Amino acid sequence: MTSQTSHNGAVLSLGRIYCDLVFTGVPGMPRLGREIFAENMTVALGGGAYITAAHSAALGRPTALLARYGTDALSRAMEPELALHGIDLRFLDRHPQAGPQVTVAIVGGEERAFLSRRAGSAAPATLDAALAWSQSRHLHIAEYATLVEIPDLVDRAKGRGLTVSLDPSWDETLIREPHYLDRCAGIDVFLPNMEEARVLTGKESPSEALQALASRFPIVVLKLGAEGGMLSMDGQVVSLAARKVPVVDTTGAGDALNAGFINAWLGGAEPEACLAAGIDAGAAAVQAAGGASVLTGSGQSG
Repeated sequence: MTSQTSHNGAVLSLGRIYCDLVFTGVPGMPRLGREIFAENMTVALGGGAYITAAHSAALGRPTALLARYGTDALSRAMEPELALHGIDLRFLDRHPQAGPQVTVAIVGGEERAFLSRRAGSAAPATLDAALAWSQSRHLHIAEYATLVEIPDLVDRAKGRGLTVSLDPSWDETLIREPHYLDRCAGIDVFLPNMEEARVLTGKESPSEALQALASRFPIVVLKLGAEGGMLSMDGQVVSLAARKVPVVDTTGAGDALNAGFINAWLGGAEPEACLAAGIDAGAAAVQAAGGASVLTGSGQSG
């Protein structure tokens, strides 16, 4: 299914929610046995599902966050941030085994390093209710690991008439899995970055990687960071550069791009306009520390 999808339908954004500790202004990456100091630190909610949901809702798209959320002290302390962006929280599954989930992000120049902890299962008890929700039109899966945990997820969504998108979200333990792309069968919109696409296809150039993935998925959005992005959609290949903006933190930029693209696509926009909307959302996100911080004016460098 392409851009004929309902203009007014809601997006379900599925995945884990993290507390992001984002360190910026560091002289380099840490080494074992040595200590370095950061100029700034931002504490913000993160995880692809949350960041995509926040940007999607900010664009005016009805968006529900479909996730498990911890009841521990850290999760409770961060919970007010969930309500800042107009995200529909009716399908949030609060569970004591769902937290704390934490990501430490270290941003040094163009380098980034992450250390994360996952807690419990990624499958919310509200999944069936969300898929059956009368307003649901599209399911966004924020990481391949969630698809591995819920192997029939795409079939269940398609059975309810939903379109489905997937951000691979690099996972060192899964990215080289032999049947990775086979597990993604039925995905309508595949949204990898170039590093992921290179490993999944064995192709070094963006155009070759895009072509290889387009043979499997109706729509492929290839995220190229500061260089912009490429798109294969409706028989067209589109390439657009990113506009130059002050960069504070690139964490979550790809998730913001997902939101911009999906919103435009669901709205019936032409391929080039869909890609441009995604790139614009990603460019906005990098101007603050934390993937959704720019939406509230927090996380700015200073």
